Amino acid sequence: MNNKNLSERYIGASVYGVRMPIIKQGDDISKIIADVLVNAENSSYQPLILNHRDIIGVTESFLARAQGNYITIEDISADIRKKFPTGDVAVAFPILSRNRFAKVLEGIAKGVKGKVYVCLSFPTDEVGNAIMDEEALFNSNINPYTDVMSKKEFREKFGIFHHPITGSDHIQMYEDIAPNIEIHLLNNPKDILKLTDQVIVSSIHARHRHKAILKNAGAKVYGLDDICNQENPLHGWSEYGVLGSNYSDESRLKLFPRNSKEFCLKLQKLIKQKTNQDVEVMIYGDGGFKCPKTQIWEFADPVVSPGHTEGLKGMPNEIKIKAVADNNEKNPEQAIQKAIKEKETGDDFYTLGTTPRQITDLVGSLCDLTTGSGDKGTPVVVVKGYFDNYLTGIPQHTRA
Repeated sequence: MNNKNLSERYIGASVYGVRMPIIKQGDDISKIIADVLVNAENSSYQPLILNHRDIIGVTESFLARAQGNYITIEDISADIRKKFPTGDVAVAFPILSRNRFAKVLEGIAKGVKGKVYVCLSFPTDEVGNAIMDEEALFNSNINPYTDVMSKKEFREKFGIFHHPITGSDHIQMYEDIAPNIEIHLLNNPKDILKLTDQVIVSSIHARHRHKAILKNAGAKVYGLDDICNQENPLHGWSEYGVLGSNYSDESRLKLFPRNSKEFCLKLQKLIKQKTNQDVEVMIYGDGGFKCPKTQIWEFADPVVSPGHTEGLKGMPNEIKIKAVADNNEKNPEQAIQKAIKEKETGDDFYTLGTTPRQITDLVGSLCDLTTGSGDKGTPVVVVKGYFDNYLTGIPQHTRA
């Protein structure tokens, strides 16, 4: 950053989607990304010059595609057969998604020799996809904390409900995947043991709690993060198993990328070599944001960022400018400058109204919103000035 221009600086944090070529398995995308960013600095259309501690975000699917990190339905079923050689198996609290879970369920059903009891939470799944009208539940005599319903009982009480975005009837869609699938609706994990003591915990963010409850109750338990999570020369794998996987085609799924931090460190080093700038790098998946209209969370990945460089650890070290200004009306500018200087040496830097959040969650959500999932062609995002502060424009410290 050119410090001579700080007095004339009017732009704070800014974000740029970077257009990339279509890549294929085996491509060295760290080199591709670095070359594109160098070319962007020299572009006559809209030059993008990297500065110290700018952030380079790379969408997880870009890395996973280059890694060839795919599995088939048969790969899933083979792993399931090893884990559950005999008997019925329950699938506990999956999200309602054609893209995220339907193919995983197909692989599970193919690998289980007995019945597959798909146990859905109600009135919504973990990320807010509705399976019924919540007002109808409120006006019924059903207790969602204690009552268990079969598909037939649920239909008799609440009828058919179509997803507000896709129009899908997820209950019927999941049941139609395989003849050995049977749908149940419940919210207490222990009620699953009335069906079978073999369980695949399919929740995402509550998976650790659900696993612990079921294991303590005597069940044989695996999670989606335990399926295809070991290095295998015959197919893809991920530390997160099939959590974070996405539909690829009728027989394959793309997994969450593996070894994400190692990739980030490699790209960080390469950028330093090519530009002499010390940047931060992160892999990002779903952002942690919610649709106000449908109440559905975007966050269907196990984490926002499966890998990042060290400078993105922790939470922002920030004051609440408007709160300081409101409490120092005689000379707000001086009070803000004083507060920014003092926060650098203190630990208790949060002011009323600030919400502690991880930097990776904040920046990853910003990157995800910028990239989207359509045809922009920008799987790489550069965030500039994120660590600047109002006083100097020089990057500030973070608290671990």
